[in-house]
Amino acid sequence: MVSIMRKWWGPIVGRGRIWLRGAWLAVAVPLVAAAAPGASPAGQWLTEDNSGVVEIFRCASEDAWCGRLAWFRVDPGDPNPQGLDLRNPDPARRDRSLCGMTFMSGFRPAGPDSWDDGFVYNPDNGKTYHATMALQPDGRLRLRGYIGVPLLGESQVWTRFTRAVPSCPGR
Repeated sequence: MVSIMRKWWGPIVGRGRIWLRGAWLAVAVPLVAAAAPGASPAGQWLTEDNSGVVEIFRCASEDAWCGRLAWFRVDPGDPNPQGLDLRNPDPARRDRSLCGMTFMSGFRPAGPDSWDDGFVYNPDNGKTYHATMALQPDGRLRLRGYIGVPLLGESQVWTRFTRAVPSCPGR
């Protein structure tokens, strides 16, 4: 009788065990993947047009990422050879150097390799925009600044900068 029960119940119980193992894996694997941290945006990044190096770091007062301008190129004949924040809407800040200035802030995790809710200041026009950033599969960083919704914006793709950062203009 036992052998008959095993013969009949065995495949059902066996399938149940396989199904339960499969169900457990289907639940456990995404949980482990969600808990595992993705790659970090921390470090130095060369801008898309090779005109600047940005250092991305953890913001001091929040669980978010910030970015500062570590170096930028000043072309010969540039009307702003010292690299000052001349277009800042606050006249009191127009004489500050762009070098070392934190111009990215508030980027919070949105997924394993993406961050939302950030802001980026554009010293070329003195305006601040909403922004997102995401690490691409090839290791480059995509930064998107926008007004209102990400659809209305522009993106830049930066590459990791691993060499020594040159001195800023005027330093």
